This record gives sequence, C-alpha cells and structure tokens, in this order.
Amino acid sequence: MSACTADRDTIYREGLELEYPVKAATKIYAGSMVAVDSTGYAIPAANAAGHQLVGVALEQVDNSLGGSGARQVRVRTAGVFDFTAASISQANVGAEMYVVDDQTFDEVNPGQGIRCGKLVKYVSATRGWIKI
Repeated sequence: MSACTADRDTIYREGLELEYPVKAATKIYAGSMVAVDSTGYAIPAANAAGHQLVGVALEQVDNSLGGSGARQVRVRTAGVFDFTAASISQANVGAEMYVVDDQTFDEVNPGQGIRCGKLVKYVSATRGWIKI
C-alpha cells in the first residue's frame, strides 16, 4: 500500500443504511437493535461480551437454517428511535444508554457495557427515544 499520488474516484454512500451478513442459525426481527459479534456477523443486540451495536433492523431476516453470511440484514445505522427502557428518568436525558436486549435499553450498564446511544427524549420510566 502507498499514499495517493493522483486524484482518486472514491465511492460514496450516506451510510444511514448498510447491509450486514447474518450469523448462522440466527433470526433478526424488523425494528430490533442489531449488533455484530466478535466474528463480524449480525445478531440480535444483547448484553454480551464482544458485541457492538450497528443500528436498527429495517426488515426481518431469518437465517435459522443458513450458514454465517447466507443472508444479509439491512440496518439503519443512525437516527432517533423509540425503544423500551428497563428503568429511566427525566434526569437521564443526555446520558449514555446501554443495551439490555434487542428491544430494551437502560442507563445502568448491565454488565458488558454495549452502548446504544444517548437518551434524547424521556417518555416514561419504561420508554424513551435514543439517538444512535
């Protein structure tokens, strides 16, 4: 590899929607939080070691019978999303939130510290909008 020595025709995307290969024996539901595991395959977000949140599934993808990468899931990588909260308060607005499972977040790190965004709107103790 070497640095550019001339103009480069770089391919561009907004990056708001990306596709990720789905892990073997995995089903991802539309509207759920999606993570990649340590192998780089998409899985339902969970409080588990090695996971990194990538966004919210735009569709349901059932790779229950396929090998890793046999199916792809389209994911919205940024935005503000209404999800279930474990237990939040108005005072948590602006604070970092953590993944509990593929549809739930909390202001308290439940163990693995998988960040899912900031709370931007408090609705109730069990519901809020997070900015991913």
